[in-house]
Amino acid sequence: MSRGIFSRTPQRAAAPVSLRASILGAALASAVASVALSGTAAAQGGAQSAAARDPRNMGGGTCTANPYNCVDAVNPLPAPNTVWMEEMTWMDVRDALKAGKTTAIIATGGMEPNGPWLVTGKHNYVLHTNCEAIARKLGNALCAPIVKFVPEGNISPASGHMVSPGTISMREETFRMLLTDLVHSLKAHGFTRIILIGDSGGNQAGQRWVADSVTKLWQGAPIVAHIQEYYDYASVAKHMEQFGVNQTVAEGLHDDPEISLNMFIDDPKSIRYDERAKAKLLTINGVSLADRKKATTWAKQIVEFRTKVTVDAIEKATANKGTLPAPPRRPAGN
Repeated sequence: MSRGIFSRTPQRAAAPVSLRASILGAALASAVASVALSGTAAAQGGAQSAAARDPRNMGGGTCTANPYNCVDAVNPLPAPNTVWMEEMTWMDVRDALKAGKTTAIIATGGMEPNGPWLVTGKHNYVLHTNCEAIARKLGNALCAPIVKFVPEGNISPASGHMVSPGTISMREETFRMLLTDLVHSLKAHGFTRIILIGDSGGNQAGQRWVADSVTKLWQGAPIVAHIQEYYDYASVAKHMEQFGVNQTVAEGLHDDPEISLNMFIDDPKSIRYDERAKAKLLTINGVSLADRKKATTWAKQIVEFRTKVTVDAIEKATANKGTLPAPPRRPAGN
């Protein structure tokens, strides 16, 4: 959920005792499993025993069946111009790691309602642009696939965003266990810095919990950090005022100019740009997006600002060997 500057984001009700107990149980199980998984062959090879496994095998097959399945196989193709692991072959990722790209970014989005103009995958579109920009500015980073399913409210009976069709929710304990497994997977492949960013308010606590939990286990090797500074739409709105993005009307939608523009630069269809232009409905909170050239300039400024803030915070978290202390809670309405 994005924080608008005109309306307060309702706080989630405290989890019932049974849910809190379930989360605690999952946390303990995950911590125990993490220690066990790090030292057992079962985690690597399933039913195949360590003794039977040829250490040369890689790439989804056996080295004896095809030399491209060998651990030291030379990549027959040039490195692709991408920072997304899902757009790379296993050889591409292996070679990127060897070349020093040892930072991995886990970005979490969501599926939720966002008024009549923005698609339900709002945060995922934002992250598609922002994670790439952050990784490229860092210069030594790759983006893991975006985690598109996050806690959005109780599933049954429905609460929060789950009351609206199109929302897909996840239990908090499931979310934390998923992130824990993602972090463990990246560590296993040799990433030395694993960064978690979330574009929605409900994602932040789970990300911080996972980062803090594995930091206690691994003592900063690898560094795992939740970058809370990434999720600060109020600062983005304040920054954009100097460029003429001045919100003058509170429309009461789960939408604002900053997030609309951040989506627009990734895919104009995600904010129904052409349809709204034709219907003369290209305004949000008193800000017109009808001038496509101006909207594009604004969007680039937003991505540049968010990238700089995040990269600066990543470097500070790296020096801290983990997530930075939580900032003071902002006054209501900010």
